[in-house]
Amino acid sequence: MSTAPAVAASSQWVDEDGVRQPSGDVHAWTPGTNQTLCGQALGRSRLARFQHVGWADAVWLEQTSDHGLHLCPKCVAATTPRAQRGRRWTRVRPRP
Repeated sequence: MSTAPAVAASSQWVDEDGVRQPSGDVHAWTPGTNQTLCGQALGRSRLARFQHVGWADAVWLEQTSDHGLHLCPKCVAATTPRAQRGRRWTRVRPRP
């Protein structure tokens, strides 16, 4: 199952076209599963599913919108390709 992640959020708002949009705490979610990429269960966390909103759109909306989106840092790390994250450590001296 290699579909692009969608969005699950703690609250919502309705845009001028009448379409539900996420707000509050936003998590990446793979449609067809019952948990977010960071491991939170959708039902227990009371997260609403937004299958029509892609994760890439949520990242863009957080930067441009004023609707109070807060992206989950664990979900951001899970969806960011490893090459973009860079190397976090360097070896100071070689092993003996």
